[in-house]
Amino acid sequence: MNPFLLPVIAAQGLYVRYSTEVLPPAGGPTTGTSEASGTEGSEAGGEPMRIAVLGESTAAGCGVDSHDDGFAGCFARALSERSGRPVEWSVWGRHGATLRRIRYRLLPEVSSGLRVAALLAGVNDVLTRRSPQDWGQDLEAVVGELAERAEQVVVTGVPPFGEFPSLPGTLRRYLAARAAELDEVSQRVCAGVAGVTWISSTDVLPMGPEFFARDRFHPSAYGYGEWARIVAGKVAM
Repeated sequence: MNPFLLPVIAAQGLYVRYSTEVLPPAGGPTTGTSEASGTEGSEAGGEPMRIAVLGESTAAGCGVDSHDDGFAGCFARALSERSGRPVEWSVWGRHGATLRRIRYRLLPEVSSGLRVAALLAGVNDVLTRRSPQDWGQDLEAVVGELAERAEQVVVTGVPPFGEFPSLPGTLRRYLAARAAELDEVSQRVCAGVAGVTWISSTDVLPMGPEFFARDRFHPSAYGYGEWARIVAGKVAM
């Protein structure tokens, strides 16, 4: 990064911080059940599949009114459609949470006996300039514990800052470069843990205006639905 651009990045960061609307987390229950439709799976009904979603503001459902329209609810419906089974979902999310906070504050609350656990993190670690080394240490600990509680763990890549319409160009490129550094570490960490799958955020590209909520930073109900559908498609049935 050109050091002469750092004042520009700092100024753009302050502008975005004070001009972007702060959307609250999704309301309503943080647990639910998605009934099987049987449209894709060969096994209709049966024992419910238990899943958990853990992470930052996207796990908390910022941008939608309820978790039914957030990642957790959409992920459960997509898995139910694929498997033909009902899916019981739980979500542990916190607006502004870094991976360190997720590790020590949220992870201990996640139950065991899960079929799938999804980790949504990275935005706040990029924004707070956490080092790739610190990120890797926390990620290794988090996915290691999740792998003991779930048959399969999916880790989503850092959301693509280059697509965020709320970010000015120079800041957007700077944050995208930092996110790429964390994603490189994530790929390496996840590849070393059995049952853990890393999913690149580029799989949800391109993102049109309808993908974003009114803050132009978090996903809309449509955006969560598209993202969750793609992630669910990577889960082994």
